[in-house]
Amino acid sequence: MIIAVFPGQGSQTPGFLAPWLELDGARERLERFSDLAEVDLVAAGTEWDADRIRDTAVAQPLIVAASLLSYDALSRTGARPAGVAGHSVGEIAALAAANVLDTDDALRLVGLRGRAMADAATREQTGMSAVIGGDQDAVVARLDELGLTPANYNGGGQIVAAGALEALAGLAAEPVTGTRVIPLQVAGAFHTRYMAPAVEVLTSAAADTEVRDPEATLWSNRDGAVVSDGRDALDRLVAQVASPVRWDLCMASFAEHAVTGIIEFAPAGTLVGLAKRALRGVPAVAVKTPDDLLAASALISGGAA
Repeated sequence: MIIAVFPGQGSQTPGFLAPWLELDGARERLERFSDLAEVDLVAAGTEWDADRIRDTAVAQPLIVAASLLSYDALSRTGARPAGVAGHSVGEIAALAAANVLDTDDALRLVGLRGRAMADAATREQTGMSAVIGGDQDAVVARLDELGLTPANYNGGGQIVAAGALEALAGLAAEPVTGTRVIPLQVAGAFHTRYMAPAVEVLTSAAADTEVRDPEATLWSNRDGAVVSDGRDALDRLVAQVASPVRWDLCMASFAEHAVTGIIEFAPAGTLVGLAKRALRGVPAVAVKTPDDLLAASALISGGAA
């Protein structure tokens, strides 16, 4: 089975959308996405600097829009992966790719998610740091000592810690043996209790959103499970805003379901990197520009899609 994966916040870089706008109809589609998400995604993806696109209210719809734009470009070639999964906000793109959500609803929802999480992040001074290497149990125990939350279990020897800035500084000053602590340029402690206000906002919006059961195998960040009910998939996505992302369990489930290839859509690279460490031998393609679509199509045509 060849699967599509969609990245989360932090994968965006200045100007990364420029080559995609050269495709027929792409600019018009992105302008529509902008109206739905209430962000100028054309300018954000081609002109704005790193600080401006780091803003949660901008980054989230920008990433999902790019993922869906690049996924649609591959779909138009007739190549379509058999399964989908998304990391954090990438789950919205995954639900749209699996036809659980209409694309318009996906862009409205991600615009709201970005704004709600940005607002929640202003209420207390919090942040996130990647912890690379070390024993996972020892890392989690150290985070607990400091009152931090393991917000992302990314696999491949990486956990993202989240919580108060003072506690994150303590972690950096006295890291677990064998680890490196890398502060992340994000606005708050995502996927923790600090995001509870955003969950409330999204719960109300999700209740009014039409869903369908997935048309492709769909994995959930909550526990790596395959989800076959569309309403359950959306409810999980909403609750995930204030609970840890278990990408490690997703990758373990990929192996159990005999995944034979992975295609990461724009802005691609992060999830392919994790897969290369945790799923050794599984071919992976990062679709960063339209030039990468040929390799993605070849992976599907050469595998059991």
